[in-house]
Amino acid sequence: MNTNLSSQITLNRVLRRYYEPADAFERSALTRYENVPVDIYESAEEGSLKIAREIAHAIKNKQTSGQFFVLALPGGHSPQTIYQELVRLHRTENLSFKNVVIFNLFEFYPILNPQNSNLHFLKTQLLDHIDIDPRNVFSPDGLIDKKDIYEFCRMYEQRIQSLGGIDFMLLGIGHAGNIGFNEPGSSSNSHTRLVLLDNDSRKEAAKSFISADNVPVSAITMGASTILSAKKIVLVAWGDNKSKIIKTAVEGKVTDIVPATYLQLHNNAKIVIDVSAAYDLTRISTPWLVTSCEWDDKMIRRAIVWLCRKLQKPILKLTNKDYSENGLSELLVLYKSAYNVNIKIFNDLQHTITGWPGGKPNADDTHRPERATPYPKKVIVFSPHPDDDVISMGGTLKRLVDQHHDVHVAYEVSGNIAVGDDEAVRFLAFLNSMTLKFDPENKPFTEFYERSLQFLTKEKRDGDSDSSDVLFLKGRIRRGEARMAGRYIGVKPENIHFLDLPFYETGKIKKGDLTEADVNIVIQLLQEVKPHQIFVAGDLADPHGTHKVALDAVLAAIDELRNEKWLKNCRIWMYRGAWMEWEIDHIEMAVPISPEELRQKRNAILKHQSQMESAPFMGSDERLFWQRAEDRNKATADLYSDLGLAAYEAIEAFVEYKI
Repeated sequence: MNTNLSSQITLNRVLRRYYEPADAFERSALTRYENVPVDIYESAEEGSLKIAREIAHAIKNKQTSGQFFVLALPGGHSPQTIYQELVRLHRTENLSFKNVVIFNLFEFYPILNPQNSNLHFLKTQLLDHIDIDPRNVFSPDGLIDKKDIYEFCRMYEQRIQSLGGIDFMLLGIGHAGNIGFNEPGSSSNSHTRLVLLDNDSRKEAAKSFISADNVPVSAITMGASTILSAKKIVLVAWGDNKSKIIKTAVEGKVTDIVPATYLQLHNNAKIVIDVSAAYDLTRISTPWLVTSCEWDDKMIRRAIVWLCRKLQKPILKLTNKDYSENGLSELLVLYKSAYNVNIKIFNDLQHTITGWPGGKPNADDTHRPERATPYPKKVIVFSPHPDDDVISMGGTLKRLVDQHHDVHVAYEVSGNIAVGDDEAVRFLAFLNSMTLKFDPENKPFTEFYERSLQFLTKEKRDGDSDSSDVLFLKGRIRRGEARMAGRYIGVKPENIHFLDLPFYETGKIKKGDLTEADVNIVIQLLQEVKPHQIFVAGDLADPHGTHKVALDAVLAAIDELRNEKWLKNCRIWMYRGAWMEWEIDHIEMAVPISPEELRQKRNAILKHQSQMESAPFMGSDERLFWQRAEDRNKATADLYSDLGLAAYEAIEAFVEYKI
């Protein structure tokens, strides 16, 4: 069972030779804008295994000479697979860590709950599973008295120096370009110190603290100078949501505004990323600027859209001179003139636009994204959380219902950890008042109410996981909101499905692995409905990873059913959620949304009251989900208009997934 098919989505959009050059000469040409070495792998797993092996090899070399190997490690999501592989190497290949000294890159301050500390994360992910001497693990102290911090930091630096310096520095990167908690403005000669965390850093750290409000206001971090003094530095980043900052760190000028650019000054630093995180690098996003291209329809469209945006011209106004002066002379050779290319791409984009996302009956569908028949279609919209359907494709969903298709919505996870405690207390009070009026002798509910209220108002500490009672209550809150939104859109009540995939039901931010049990639940629904259309969330920028796992569950199920007769007549469309939109060069179906439909979409999103301002996982974006969705949809429409196509209020975009 293939449970990582989502990693292939980016690969299908990028030629291998752009991220795996054939030789040193080609690599030199492709990387001419890159100021620090970059290794690009097909997946985060492949890159992580490579780094883990590199660390293991360095440890063994030091063992041979009887020396300590000094390793500095971060927390966060990016290094987790590296740590898992190091644990596996210890358990199955006898890799010993007895000669390893580990320094924690940073620690939050003050730490009220030790389970939220970065050191606790390192212990649960790595340290508790290997044979390292606990005396060889050093970390900033999140509980130290304020008056002792300065001296502690000085001694931390001295400890590093006494061991001969750091041999291997592993780093992640924040969305603002911070390394450790060296945030924008940090000097290149800064040392270990206490820093105040800005709002962006606290929001980014919220994934470990349930909400940004629980994140400590400061942290003790190694300084930029401490990091740059390491003998070797490897920075890792995975996923679409890191692509923009990676481009800045790799191709931008060295500046304290983006501390990660300091790595350009180091003579033994490299950045290791997957194809998704590499997507904004010049060699991946605009390869015609560094090499001769293999031009297919998607690459030509991307180049023309790039040229239009650069010159602020619509497609049909581009000239031969525009092409020649901007690295696109190859297209003039292939198509003889700018006019021929312009017409081709204009028509290509025009054909993506449709007001009939389920296909228009009794119409010529030669140049339409969807087939005219069968009509009406059976449709399943898979929604990772109980609101992603309306946030991401609420207008299209309403259009499918209004055009009389048999629409099913399947909510893959309960979303129970994404409900604030205040919201749960409010619902408890409502349920209690109703019970007291109509069923005051209901002892099971009274006990449930008292247990839950006691836990939420008196027992629960910051960072604690919810009790099973509270998780049940919060899950039912999400279900109720989803049903309300579905009723508003017009989805039949019997067509709303709650799958509650087991991988999510840990009650914690960290989820379980995708298993056969998850996939079989999806298979069962697909076999029951046998849809003609499937919509899935292809938004892999979700900072908590649930969208990726939810997508992998559906794609794994589809892969298992690939020989089914009904699936051969089914099309699979990927939408994106509240985090980012498809690039226009890949959009294959663009559904225009009128002002009235956009208002209806907003109303559907607002039915999810627990996910408004009090939602624990809003991410680093200050806007509410309905605002993000509207802004994104309007931006897509504006881009189509700027290219010279029809002007719409908003557009929802889709890309077809090929089995």
